[in-house]
This record gives sequence, C-alpha cells and structure tokens, in this order.
Amino acid sequence: MSALVIAEHNNAHVKGATLNTVTAALKCSADVHVLIAGANAAQAAQAATQIAGVAKVLHADAPGFEHGLAENMTAQILAVATNYSHILFPATASGKNIAPRVAAKLDVGQISDVTKVDSADTFERPIYAGNAIATVQSGDPIKVITVRTTGFDPAAATGGTASIEVLAATADTGKTSFMGSEIAKNDRPELTAAKIIVSGGRAMGSSDKFNEVLTPLADKLGAALGASRAAVDAGYAPNDWQVGQTGKIVAPQLYIACGISGAIQHLAGMKDSKVIVAINKDAEAPIFSVADYGLEADLFVAVPELVKALG
Repeated sequence: MSALVIAEHNNAHVKGATLNTVTAALKCSADVHVLIAGANAAQAAQAATQIAGVAKVLHADAPGFEHGLAENMTAQILAVATNYSHILFPATASGKNIAPRVAAKLDVGQISDVTKVDSADTFERPIYAGNAIATVQSGDPIKVITVRTTGFDPAAATGGTASIEVLAATADTGKTSFMGSEIAKNDRPELTAAKIIVSGGRAMGSSDKFNEVLTPLADKLGAALGASRAAVDAGYAPNDWQVGQTGKIVAPQLYIACGISGAIQHLAGMKDSKVIVAINKDAEAPIFSVADYGLEADLFVAVPELVKALG
C-alpha cells in the first residue's frame, strides 16, 4: 500500500522537515503521497508536487487548517487513513502534537523518532538519550511514525511531477481555536536547518560573554547560534537556542562546541553532525570523545584568535 506524509508548511511554502520525511516514506513504500491541509494553501500544494519521489498531493483547504491545529488536522488525516499502510510525520513540535492523536484514534502503537527504515514493518530508533538503538517491528495494519529528520537526507525539492487531488475538508471540530503567536525574528539561519552551528556552554560565564565571544565567530561563518542546556538554564542564551535531547536535534555540516563539556543529553542532540569541533580547556571533557577535531584551550583566547584568522 501507499505511504502518506503529513506535510509541514506555512500555506505558501513546504518546510524542510517534510523533505526528510518523504525520504523516509520512500523506504516504506514506492508510492508516496503528501497531505497539504491548510487555508489558501494552493501555493504550498503546488510546491509539494515538485518534491522528487512524490506520486500524489492531497490538498484539503479550509480556515480551520490555517494554523495546523491538532484536532482539526487529526480529523482530516483520519478521513483518508485507511487508504495507507504508513502515515509519517516529521518529529517536530507539530508532528509530535498530531501523531499521537492519530495513533490513538486508529488504535495502533506510534513508532517515534525513527532514524532508519530496515523494511516496511521494521524500524530503528534511539533510546537512552541516543546511547542505544532499538529495532522495532510493528504488526499494526497502519503504522503511525514520527521521523527524526536528521536521520534522513532531504528529498529534492524540485524535479517531481505529482498530481493534485482535492479533498473535501473535514469540519472544524470547534474544540480549539488559535489565539495568536509571538515569533522571534532572527537574521541567522534557523537552528535545525543551519549548515553551520556555533554553540556555547556554561563555561561562557554570562550572556554578555556569550554574545561578545561567539557572535563574531557566527557572523564570520554565517552560522546559527546554539547553546547547551546548562547555558540556557543559567540565562546565558534563550530557550530556542538549546541543542540536546530536551532541546533541538541538529545535524549540520559543521558544529563548533565552545566550552561545552558534552553531557549525554547534549550529545544526543548533535552527535550526528558531519564535522564536530570542540574547544575546551578540560582535556577529560566527554565532548572530545565525539569530536572530529579537538582543541584543548581557553575558549576566551582561542575563539577570538580563530575569528582573527578567518579575516
């Protein structure tokens, strides 16, 4: 049977996490469909038809889908669920909000944070903060899956030739309503999509030092700024910069860890990075065990020197 990917979008553009989820779906089934449920989302639906490997785009349009409210999204997904053997969501805040509701309504077990598809019914996922990998086999007729996007390369956003099928939108459940949102504006790349990340830990000492030392390096590299949980808890960096098991899971091309000891929960969020550089004056810091390049040095000396060397 076919696999259905629940797309994340802003009604105009399909978000990057959807592309990684399509790659996972193609390993489950050769016939992959994408659901675009939104309000005035024809542009997003058209963009989804271009994704390589997608055979069909299902487009449901109604005001109740504008902000992706979980109750309304669940009702729409359930309306088509029996046509699919796999329903896949990105393991993002939105996906984690909707997927459990769909699984519960279908009376099936959810398979969470999948990092590898071994076969149509067998999947791998990290447990114990990423220190062990569990192989999970599901006998459910419909498999509800959240995909850890760092485990899969993104499908090409162009080159596809999918058709669009317009669905009858399900009625607004009336159980919830969207009241508003406060979106932080940032000139830097979004953390989970950045190719380069510069992160700081508790050793930064203060928010002023965090900005004074790391911002020039991030500016030179065009990088996003990240932080360990200890740095966030200490007030050195905002919550949305936190990288780790309880923060954001990232896998950039280059991850530079400055003054981060390398606690298990932090490593779980960044150890899939392609190249890891660690700067720490403690030679015994666990971060060096996963680093491709380690510099045992005082970050307050080494980072400014690195910025200077970069010109």
